[in-house]
Amino acid sequence: MTILRQKEYPEGRFTLAFLGYGDESKHTAIELTYNWDTDKYDLGNAFGHIAIEVEDVYKSCEEFRFKGAKITREAGPMKHGGSILAFMEDPDGYKIELLSPKRSD
Repeated sequence: MTILRQKEYPEGRFTLAFLGYGDESKHTAIELTYNWDTDKYDLGNAFGHIAIEVEDVYKSCEEFRFKGAKITREAGPMKHGGSILAFMEDPDGYKIELLSPKRSD
């Protein structure tokens, strides 16, 4: 995998890096988050969530909610960026982020 894109969010004190095997419009990518003020991760707290890109975050939340999913953060703009996102939980309580398609900066 190679780094496809990376962006720092000074106000939120984190960096996002997206890794993959090719263009994100044709290949899967994984998002890694580096939290600037965290100097140690313990087994069990190093995994936060998985993110899935969807065409329309608002519509996806409604569709998942209708099917019984627990939405834990309603669709809306990212606090320290421009993406639209939401969070839901899988049946075991793990977080799943629903993320709008990337925009050209």
